Amino acid sequence: MLDIKKATIKNASLLSKLSIASFLPAHGHSASKEVIDTYTDANFSEANFIKELSNPKFQYHILYYKEQIAGFSKVIFNFENRDIVDKNATKMERLYLLKEFYNLGLGKELMNFNAALAKKHKQAGIWVFVWIENIKAIAFYNKMGFKKVGEYDFVLSPTKTNPNHVLYLKF
Repeated sequence: MLDIKKATIKNASLLSKLSIASFLPAHGHSASKEVIDTYTDANFSEANFIKELSNPKFQYHILYYKEQIAGFSKVIFNFENRDIVDKNATKMERLYLLKEFYNLGLGKELMNFNAALAKKHKQAGIWVFVWIENIKAIAFYNKMGFKKVGEYDFVLSPTKTNPNHVLYLKF
């Protein structure tokens, strides 16, 4: 029913499509279409995923629900943040679900998977940036035990940033 598999280079095209499909509903209205298109073209291209999946620092996992692709996550171990004292903390750069899989508890399953993975790698906790207007995501992370520890301006383009919370879950 539920399966989480580590992504490989063979999944680059899938992750590109999945990223855009899951990013746009949550963030597509946060800037002009031109800015969003430029951001997604640069960050969610197949070439970018091939590059990232070739880097052992980045770990992507794909979530399957009833044999359908429902979402994915990206974590980076030992990624420092100025607002977090712990040096051995995991940055969860992405935890994305497709909209049709919201409210099924899948985000919690993927989050718990990432927490277990971080603990296995002897991490002190997990941190994440969350856009301050993404109320649903903030509520989710608060429910999972994350605490706000700082602020960050997320760069979408040279002329557009979105204010984000830095949230941290200490183990």
